[in-house]
Amino acid sequence: MKKVMMLLANGVEPLEMAAFSDVLGWANLLGDERIELVDVALRPQIKTTFGLQLQANHLLENVNLNDFDALVIPGGFEPSGFYKDALSEPFLDVIRHFSSVGKVIASVCVSAIALGEAGILEGKKATTYHQVGGKRKQQLTQSGAIFVDQAIVIDDNIITSTGPGTAIEVALTLLAKLSSDNNANTLRKSMRIPTPNTSWLQSPQV
Repeated sequence: MKKVMMLLANGVEPLEMAAFSDVLGWANLLGDERIELVDVALRPQIKTTFGLQLQANHLLENVNLNDFDALVIPGGFEPSGFYKDALSEPFLDVIRHFSSVGKVIASVCVSAIALGEAGILEGKKATTYHQVGGKRKQQLTQSGAIFVDQAIVIDDNIITSTGPGTAIEVALTLLAKLSSDNNANTLRKSMRIPTPNTSWLQSPQV
C-alpha cells in the first residue's frame, strides 16, 4: 500500500483538496493498488479559502515523514492566510524532506511558490497561477525555477500546475506515477473525467 501526505495550509482552496481526496479515494477502492491519503496540518483547525472549517485528522508534529511515498500540496488564497502557513519553516521543511529522498511532490496553483521558497525548484521547469502583472510568476522565477506557462508541468518527481481547474489532472498524474498509466486511465473512465485536449494543456494563461 502507498501512503500520500496531503499537507494543508490555513486558507487552502477546497476544490484543490477534493481532487486528491476523490481520485485517490476511488483508486483505493477500485484501482490496482491501495493508496491511502493522509491529511496533515500545522494546526488542528483549518479555515479554507471560502470559510469552510475543517478539523485536521493529523498534526505535522505527530507524523513520521518517512512513512509516506508522496507529498501533495493544494493551493490557497493570500487574503485567507494561505502563505502564513505555506511559507513557514515547518511547512517548507516537509517539502525539503520529500525532495531530499526523491519522492513525488505534487502541487496545485500557487502552492508551487512554497516549493520555490523551499529551494527545490532551482533549474527545474515549473508553473503556477499567473495573472497579468506576473506577481506569482516573478516569485517562482526568483526561486530559480524555469517558468513554463502550461496547465501542468512535470519535471522529474515534481508536478506543478496553474489553477484549481487543474487539480484533478494533477491527482491523476500523481496516481500514474505511484501506480501506472493504465491504472490512472481506468480510474479516469470510472470517474467519467474527460481527457483534456492539447489546447487546454498548452494554452498560456494570459
